[in-house]
Order: sequence, then structure tokens, then C-alpha cells
Amino acid sequence: MKEEISSIIIPNEVIVNKIYLFRGVKVMLDSDLAELFGVETRQLKQQVRRNIERFPEHFMFELTKEENEVLRSQFVTLEKGKYSKYLPFAFSEHGILQLSNVLKSKRAIEVSIKIIDVFVQLRTMVLSNTEIRLEVEKIKKKVNNQDKNIEVIFRYFDELLEQKAQPRKEIGYKISKEN
Repeated sequence: MKEEISSIIIPNEVIVNKIYLFRGVKVMLDSDLAELFGVETRQLKQQVRRNIERFPEHFMFELTKEENEVLRSQFVTLEKGKYSKYLPFAFSEHGILQLSNVLKSKRAIEVSIKIIDVFVQLRTMVLSNTEIRLEVEKIKKKVNNQDKNIEVIFRYFDELLEQKAQPRKEIGYKISKEN
């Protein structure tokens, strides 16, 4: 019987809260992944450096000093030892999968599968949000067109009312009362 440790131990919300957006890519940081995988950040980085050919730029990149400062500024209180003097590695969805291959532990495999599932759920939510936004835009366009049509109708009403206010020119024969 297969144990599903990752889904019991790690709720989706915990993973979602550890996903950041850097350089237009959703990533997770080395320290957060190390915590989830049950290894030290130092050990994780060491394995990545030993297998650096498995991590092209779109799988993993090191944050710049500026990006790291932005990240650190988001946390009001820094936990002692949580943020090292070294710049963190940021792993994309593909990098996380590759990381589990490099770490080669059962927990790393299970956790990475759980993380990938969360990434897929996020992508699905974004797509459905996009579809909803497109539908809302269609409705807005229809409403705008209807507003314009209603405006035209009211202009015609105004013109008709103005015409009624002016005395009408009589047409036809005039019968004189002189008989």
C-alpha cells in the first residue's frame, strides 16, 4: 500500500505561500524547497552545483542582490538564520522536478509531485480567470453598444419632441367663410 505522505504533511496553501514571481516566472526558493524536502539548504545547493548542467537558466537562477532585497523587505521580521548571506536560488516548476531527480530521496520525489500538482492547479485557476475576464469583456461591449443605441433612441425622442413644440404648417385647402 503506497503512502501519500506529501498530501498529508503539506497542505496546498503552504506550497502556494512559498511561490514567488521573479522575472515573470513563478518560482520557489532554495530554502523553502530544502525545508519541504527535509534537507539543509546548504546540501540542496551543493547538489545543484554538482549537477549544474541539469539546471539551465529557465529551470533555476540565482536572485540578484536587488531581487533578494525586495524579497527580504517583504518580511517584517527576519527569523534568525533563515536568510543566509548567500543569494538564494529560485527554481521554476521544471527546476523543482529536476531537483527531485538530483536529491534522489523518496520524500523529494513525493514532495516535488505535490508541488507540481499545485503549479498545475494555479495554472488552471489562471486560465479559468482569463476565460471569465474575456466573458466579462464581451458583456461590457454588449452593454456599451446597448448604451449607445439607447442614447440614439433618446436623441430621436428629443428631436420628435422639439418638432411637436413648433407650430405645424397647415396643409390642404382653406375654405373661406364668405358665402
